[in-house]
Amino acid sequence: MKKKDLVRNISLVALFSLTPQITHAMHIMEGFLPMKWAIIWGVLCIPFLVMGLKAIKKNLGKGADEKMLLGLVGGFVFVLSALKIPSVTGSCSHPTGVGLGAILFGPTSMTVIGLIVLLFQSLLLAHGGLTTLGANVFSMAIVGPFVSYGIFKLLKGDKKNPKMAVFLAATLGDLATYVMTSIQLSIAFPDSAGGMIASIGKFLTVFAVTQIPLAIVEGIITVIVYNLIVQYKEEGVLDIG
Repeated sequence: MKKKDLVRNISLVALFSLTPQITHAMHIMEGFLPMKWAIIWGVLCIPFLVMGLKAIKKNLGKGADEKMLLGLVGGFVFVLSALKIPSVTGSCSHPTGVGLGAILFGPTSMTVIGLIVLLFQSLLLAHGGLTTLGANVFSMAIVGPFVSYGIFKLLKGDKKNPKMAVFLAATLGDLATYVMTSIQLSIAFPDSAGGMIASIGKFLTVFAVTQIPLAIVEGIITVIVYNLIVQYKEEGVLDIG
């Protein structure tokens, strides 16, 4: 087997596991958040981006295979997070793809990759937005990866069922992203009667209809891709840690 086979196989899994739908919104759409919150979420992302750049630099110095795998992870995130279903006003449901990268390279590396993916999707696909970039990065590229990484680290000690650790890490990391998105929307737009808590409940209820099935599918896809990477590593095709 050759390394190009790995690229082909992972690309096929990402491209054909779900069929992308073109919509006019992705993540939190352009101009939807008040400017105050757009700035606050952007500022909160800065420390994670600094740590992420250091982590990326470290990973890139490990060798050509690490660089290739990092690129594949970025493509995986881009493709999966572009597969979306319209959900609540101003946002939508979609896989995130960040769990795989968090497992392989750590959560802060995914902050940088997530920023790049979200920026390109905003500029090239008109999905998401520049003013809401900070909020989208915080939910999808910070909260999601940290939850995925933490769950994987917690469960990977169970050598009997590593697939379950990967599945739960990817699935719950996806759901954590949408819990955070619901919180962000609720802070900006609290319910007139019940306040922010009632608003969070409403957003989570609406998101759950589409997001829970998508999270489960993402978990399955991530396990498939993770197993491919492990297989190629065991066969000596990939020289990675």
